[in-house]
Amino acid sequence: MKKNLVLINFGGPRDASEIRKFLTDLFSDPNIFSVPLPEFLRLALARFIAKKRTPKVEHAYKAMGFGGGSPLVAETFRQAEALKKVLDNKTGDLWNIKVAMTCGYPHLNEMQPKELVPSANNILLPLFPHFSFSTTGSVIWNLENITGKNPTGKTGWICPFYLKSGYLEATAAVILDYFAGKNMKHFLNPDRTDGVRDWQNVDILFSAHGIPESMVKKGDTYRQEIADNVSRLTTVLRKKGFRGKTLLSFQSRVGPVEWIKPYTVDLLKELGQKGQKRIAVYPISFVSDHLETLEEIGMQLKEVAHENGIRDYYRIPAPGTHPAFIKALAEIVTGKNS
Repeated sequence: MKKNLVLINFGGPRDASEIRKFLTDLFSDPNIFSVPLPEFLRLALARFIAKKRTPKVEHAYKAMGFGGGSPLVAETFRQAEALKKVLDNKTGDLWNIKVAMTCGYPHLNEMQPKELVPSANNILLPLFPHFSFSTTGSVIWNLENITGKNPTGKTGWICPFYLKSGYLEATAAVILDYFAGKNMKHFLNPDRTDGVRDWQNVDILFSAHGIPESMVKKGDTYRQEIADNVSRLTTVLRKKGFRGKTLLSFQSRVGPVEWIKPYTVDLLKELGQKGQKRIAVYPISFVSDHLETLEEIGMQLKEVAHENGIRDYYRIPAPGTHPAFIKALAEIVTGKNS
């Protein structure tokens, strides 16, 4: 039997020429950029901000070394390819997997509406482990605009999956393999390949992408779900020999408004000034590496850590195409992961 699967991610510019388009999509989405203005003014403001921010963002993407763009789209296609192999082999069905983004290209609105209506043989998987208005909510908003239907609760619609046991085990496998220097070929640009000495006693800082505090006040459950994820994951890691502390913080704050705390940059400063010498940072809300992990965690926050006395700083990669993560996704898609 033939089955269809759409992997939906946030998106990123594939090269410098797409940066302005990506930012325009981002700031035009009311789930991400919500301001109390009439729609035509809000959209005009979104286009203005995108144009103004493009030069600064171009510099950040250029520094990563991926041809002036983000590796996120290419990484999502690699995940799709790996997932297809597992699904084809395990189910006996022939899987047709497509990739679409909510910002940039290939955009959801480039697909046929019928491809975006979930059913038993047409599955939609947003690659966001946790719910937020700005991620899963944005996907739902886009799908409603394209198809006229809300996918929530329908057969074939995959909800945020942070509670799934297979996902928790896969995340632990990613972290422990990085510590052991195993399966490194499945990670994008790891900062080391030789493992981490005495990993059992290294504290792990789980850094999640932040959201404005105003979203939480409107009912966004993201912060609560992230905290629950870290708690459950800590339990899994303890069973595998990990003895260090686990901490949670939030990164990527933009603008003058209050975002959920603690901020990763502030927590790293505090830890260093209190004498912390070793820290591992894991991007808990991300499934693939991109600007926020490679540039922000890998370079900017590393510099902050060193400036404040943290000697050993380890950037644990996002899951990428790690076999345990791909297996977990396959089980989630087929409903075999509790």
